[in-house]
Amino acid sequence: MEFGMFHQFPALPGRPQKDAFEEGFAQIDAAERWGLDVMWLAELHFDPQRSLLSAPLSIASAVAARTSRIKIGIAVQVLPLCHPLRIAEEGATVDQISGGRLIFGVGRSGLPRTYEDYGVSYAESRDRFGEVLDIVEQAWSQPAVSYEGKYYSFKNITVAPRPLQQPLPPIRIAAASPDTYPQVGERGLPIFINARYGSFSEFVPEIRKYREAYTAAGHPGRGQVYLRVPTYVADTEDRAHSEPEQSLMHFYREQAQRLRDSLSRAGTRAIEGRAERLKRIENLTYEEALGGQVLVGTPQMVTDRLGTLRDDLGIDGILAEINCGGLVPHDRVMTALHLLCEEVMPRFD
Repeated sequence: MEFGMFHQFPALPGRPQKDAFEEGFAQIDAAERWGLDVMWLAELHFDPQRSLLSAPLSIASAVAARTSRIKIGIAVQVLPLCHPLRIAEEGATVDQISGGRLIFGVGRSGLPRTYEDYGVSYAESRDRFGEVLDIVEQAWSQPAVSYEGKYYSFKNITVAPRPLQQPLPPIRIAAASPDTYPQVGERGLPIFINARYGSFSEFVPEIRKYREAYTAAGHPGRGQVYLRVPTYVADTEDRAHSEPEQSLMHFYREQAQRLRDSLSRAGTRAIEGRAERLKRIENLTYEEALGGQVLVGTPQMVTDRLGTLRDDLGIDGILAEINCGGLVPHDRVMTALHLLCEEVMPRFD
């Protein structure tokens, strides 16, 4: 099983932004030392109270320069906001300077306001996503790009550098809406699932659809599934439950506000079941959250829960969101990361 940490360089209320970068890189350096498989970097825009990670490939370059082993994942690059040739160049550059350690995670994002701020219609996001991904794949794997689409048109353009990993770096796609699962399966790429609230069992039918489409399209294997999940590990159950409470509940309150904002914007009211999700989290208690889609507990508790998820869902790895909500102090993040690497990971070798 693959173990990764999801990082968004959380903003620190009342503290200089440089502190967020210093602490983020300290955690990345520790993950390299302690043997974590992947460091996953978010892409979030125009939300300075939440995150400073708006340029994941720039951070990925810095990670590549200060590490030698850990893989560097993007979770996720918001493709509809990118120029396809530029993102192909930048991604290939990171793959080269990292020695072939890039995992290119891609998605559409669920924040219509970001699209408005960039001057891109959210209603176009699905079609733009498909075009950008097609072009990036061609730019990385073919001698030249020739493409004719609704939004982009290129003729015989060679992108340089080429990625070190050939024919191209691994690509994974975030699956959120029900129709996305079979579409990604048909395309033959691994998926991310974003755990938040409710029961893990709710993913079973969607994963089944993904793998059925994957098999029907003739791809080898069964299709890989990776779970991004709020995670916290401490040496006692009491500490594991009490220490992340403020941060996790802050996260759920922010999620509710973002969903309200999305529902207020034209053309997004019925998108991807957001009204239903808002109802589920508006009155969520901490006890309910701990019983839902989280991995919180002692190393043994997290090991047992993760083993059950592997058996029930067939997941191939996790993106552990150790500081979900961004308010867990740096020293506690480091302790939780160390316990994950030293006491949970070895049990899945």
